[in-house]
Amino acid sequence: MRAVVQRVIESTVSVNKQVIGHIENGLLLYLGVGREDTTADLKYIAEKVINLRIFEDEKGKMNLSLKDINGAIMVISQFTSSSHFRE
Repeated sequence: MRAVVQRVIESTVSVNKQVIGHIENGLLLYLGVGREDTTADLKYIAEKVINLRIFEDEKGKMNLSLKDINGAIMVISQFTSSSHFRE
């Protein structure tokens, strides 16, 4: 399983020019899942992402998590075969 995380002020997903998803102030997560990935892997990634301290506090330091700011998350699936994940 691979995840790419990006902080966003706003994010929108459109299909055929129709908006199907929209968030403000949060994280955009591209998630790649392989055949060998388990529910435990998914739980690990979810906990890791929501607890990343990548939002600024009142002093301008990256010290707040998605939970701390009550932010949103948009997950975009990037399913791929497991052979792409081998190193």
